[in-house]
Amino acid sequence: MAAVWKREMQAYFKTPVGYVFMGFFLLVTGLMFFFSNLSTGSGNLVNLLSQFTSILLFLAPILTMRLFSEERRSKSEQLLLTSPVSLTAIVAGKFLAASAAYGLSLAATFPYVLIVGVFGRVYWGETLLAYAGLFLCGCCFIAVGTFVSSVTENQVSAAAVAFGVNFLLWAIDAVIGMIPMPWVAGVLSWFSVFQRYEAFAEAQLGFSGVLYFLSFCAVFLFLTVRVMDRRRWSEG
Repeated sequence: MAAVWKREMQAYFKTPVGYVFMGFFLLVTGLMFFFSNLSTGSGNLVNLLSQFTSILLFLAPILTMRLFSEERRSKSEQLLLTSPVSLTAIVAGKFLAASAAYGLSLAATFPYVLIVGVFGRVYWGETLLAYAGLFLCGCCFIAVGTFVSSVTENQVSAAAVAFGVNFLLWAIDAVIGMIPMPWVAGVLSWFSVFQRYEAFAEAQLGFSGVLYFLSFCAVFLFLTVRVMDRRRWSEG
């Protein structure tokens, strides 16, 4: 798994993908920081971080679109499937590399916190908890994109489908308030990634929230392993 992780990390930063993601992420978050905090003199960092979740809908697919679809396009998938590394380790290595690239981009926004700390007061517990929730939320989108990449052959298609799935996850929150049946709204609310993040943003660290994020990632990574295993046997 470590070898796959290292290979993918090198691919991110030896090609434009990693720099494009990080550049767009920092550009958009920088603009958000300027308009939400600097221009208004606000020290509300938790509200700023909550806005970052909307960026992930669009940018997370950039990180994941090439993970498996590029292997199929370049005809290197068979080498991957017949390697001595297990499919679980391959999928986990690719997922962790994409998560690490996202984590580095997220860490690069930490100067925003320091700037607020110079001119105002930072509530470190709330801020760090919001960062943790934002990282876990992003990992969920990356897990979705990893699965989508495994079932598509074109990077653009992988990015478009991953964005579509992410949008549906976001749309759950939009329709919950319009559903007249409380039990249906409750079920949808339970599946909402964004509502789980809100608990972190409100400084409510709970085992159920962490378990939800980890389980969400595990389900999509498991599905990815099953897709790759079926393809290995069907093409082998």
